[in-house]
Amino acid sequence: MGILSSSVSITRYRVEGELEKPVTETITAALKKNAVSEIDENPSEVSAGWTSSFSPYQPDFEGASFVFGTHLLFSLRIDKKSIPAKTVQKYAAMETAKKLKSAGRTHLSKNEKQMIRDHVVNILSLRIPATPNLYDVLWNYEEGTLWFFSNLKAANETLESLFSKTFKLTLIRLFPYTAARLVSGLSHSELDALDKLTPAKFTE
Repeated sequence: MGILSSSVSITRYRVEGELEKPVTETITAALKKNAVSEIDENPSEVSAGWTSSFSPYQPDFEGASFVFGTHLLFSLRIDKKSIPAKTVQKYAAMETAKKLKSAGRTHLSKNEKQMIRDHVVNILSLRIPATPNLYDVLWNYEEGTLWFFSNLKAANETLESLFSKTFKLTLIRLFPYTAARLVSGLSHSELDALDKLTPAKFTE
């Protein structure tokens, strides 16, 4: 989902940790190192990495093109190949029939069937192009805040894992409790009171 879409979903994060200075050079190098890789011509089924929000299919982080003052705008791209189960079943059945005929046998072992299925999946993965999914990231590195333009569980989990790997920083998702504790400016007594709160049940 993009920042300029007519409707957006946003997950807010707090960024914990320190970046080496100069900050923009450190971030640029990290983005380049962990840029998304193409998987259309290899058997990999999933690829996740960073890309440019303005040229997502040709990652370009040159010239700090993603830097706007203290804000950084780039994208998480997740490429995934989806092979229909019935397609795998069809080609696996065809390969099984060939093997039975060539070997003069009437059945295959469980391991042989699995090997045939894995072979079929690898071959089909080379033929089927990956479907890209794009999610914009807006990061204010001075304030330690980040907006991720998706609420999808899998996308958020990929973001948190890749962000930690790339920048050696921790993302803390902001929901009401964490927002109150980390960014609301509560006093020590108010934080103590917050820690003592317990869930309330609402019934009709």
